[in-house]
Amino acid sequence: MSVPAMDSFKTVLKFLTNQKTTIGYSFMAILTIGSERIFSMVSFQCPCNRRQNFAYGLTFLIGPAVVLLAIGLFVSTRLWRLCTGCCLDPFKLCPRGNFMGCLQVFVKVLSGACIAPVMWLSVALLNGTFYECAVSGLDENVVVQIFCKNKTRACQDELPRVPCSKSQLPPNENTELLLMLRAQSQILGWSIIIISATVALIGTCFKNCRSQVSYLQLTFQKIYMEKEKQNFEVFAEDYANKLAERNLKSFFDNKNPEPFPFPNHKAWEEISTIYTFKKSEQYYSTLQRYVERADRDFSPEKRPVLEGQDGIEMT
Repeated sequence: MSVPAMDSFKTVLKFLTNQKTTIGYSFMAILTIGSERIFSMVSFQCPCNRRQNFAYGLTFLIGPAVVLLAIGLFVSTRLWRLCTGCCLDPFKLCPRGNFMGCLQVFVKVLSGACIAPVMWLSVALLNGTFYECAVSGLDENVVVQIFCKNKTRACQDELPRVPCSKSQLPPNENTELLLMLRAQSQILGWSIIIISATVALIGTCFKNCRSQVSYLQLTFQKIYMEKEKQNFEVFAEDYANKLAERNLKSFFDNKNPEPFPFPNHKAWEEISTIYTFKKSEQYYSTLQRYVERADRDFSPEKRPVLEGQDGIEMT
């Protein structure tokens, strides 16, 4: 590959790396739209029955959103930093020791996990298929008044069959009801999009207004945290490999193992906490704050941490 071509490739790669969050959200949106279309065309079949429409339509509308929320929470590193060991030390759930600090952390966790569910609800409501089925099965007076006001009794009886185009109503009345259902669904979809965008904008502005450091320093911290994460994985793999080789060598040679420098349990606990900027500190992560401390403890654990029969950690 020539030098100009190599430079162009590096430029494109750097751009993609810098925009990976945007690309990730775009990919998530495309995946959500594709999944919703597959659900609508392949697996979703509205029963067109007053007793089943609401539960069936609501399940397809809300069910995937709940699953996506659970997945978002499951893959949240911030959540597991808070929850790991919290049964033995509840204070870990409140790293700053005050209610507002706890609330701020949990809002960050929940907001990150809600991106995919909000995308699903928005796309599903804009399409309207699930909403039409669910609402047409309601027998509430409010629903009847909205859709069947100044209409015959047949409108109320045939409303659950409208999404399937199986009602006995005249074609123009059936189309009118279907368009009303779809319009309501799309209004709700756009409302969710507008509210989510507004909340995200206000939340970002509020967070930046209360920031104790400048925008460029926050940008530097994001870059540093990413590099620290990448290098941690490299170092962890290297040390794990060395420790495994040392232990296997000791086992097969039937000799005492060689001394192996390794952080103690308390050190692991300290670098696993969530860190936020403070004016009095010039650190960019809990790891940096720990290694620059003058009073840190270098003494290794006397025994490794093991899991007992009852799942309790023992040292």
